Amino acid sequence: MNDLLMVFIKGLIVGLGASIPLGPVGVLCIQKTLSKGRMAGFISGLGASVSDTFYSAFSLMGLFFIEEFVANNKAPVLLIGGLVIALIGVRIYRSNPLKQIHQKKSKKRSFGDFFESFAMTITNPGSIFLIFGMFAAVRLDLSNYTGSGAGHAVRLVLTGIFLGSALWWFSLSNIVNIFRKKFRLKQLIILNRISGIIIIALGVISFCEGLLEALQIWR
Repeated sequence: MNDLLMVFIKGLIVGLGASIPLGPVGVLCIQKTLSKGRMAGFISGLGASVSDTFYSAFSLMGLFFIEEFVANNKAPVLLIGGLVIALIGVRIYRSNPLKQIHQKKSKKRSFGDFFESFAMTITNPGSIFLIFGMFAAVRLDLSNYTGSGAGHAVRLVLTGIFLGSALWWFSLSNIVNIFRKKFRLKQLIILNRISGIIIIALGVISFCEGLLEALQIWR
């Protein structure tokens, strides 16, 4: 029982560790919280949580094909991922946060926030390598579990990863929401533009890395 509890705790640590680095999704979560409220920011983060859990599931089941696929197709993955991130950045830059504040928050828009962050994370090859690195850092070893015990251990790890990641996005969106009311409308517009520019820049960097990888392959 203690061993399984440790497995769950390690899953929580992996989930937190994979989410805390403030990448494009972190910026997106902050922007959504400031412009649309705490729930929109949290839902945006959940998209990344599901993506991280998805990658972790394949890793834990021993399907390291994904890692091999990303390594062998690094150029197209970076190119496509960079474009996705940059396009989302452009959308944020051109959006009107004042209009979003006064809009009623519909389920459709919330699902849009979720899939937006999911797309950003699932097309970012850095996510899977970060998760693999976290597995190594916490020394997660499920080789001692067999049969139904192994399945139970895997479920505990994945639950821990999702909850750890969700806990971070819940905390971040709530912390940002506390200071949300202190922002004036003009400051919110400026911050919205800055968030968009940062995300565009991260996408362009990823795209350029993919371009360099492609040029090296072609030589």
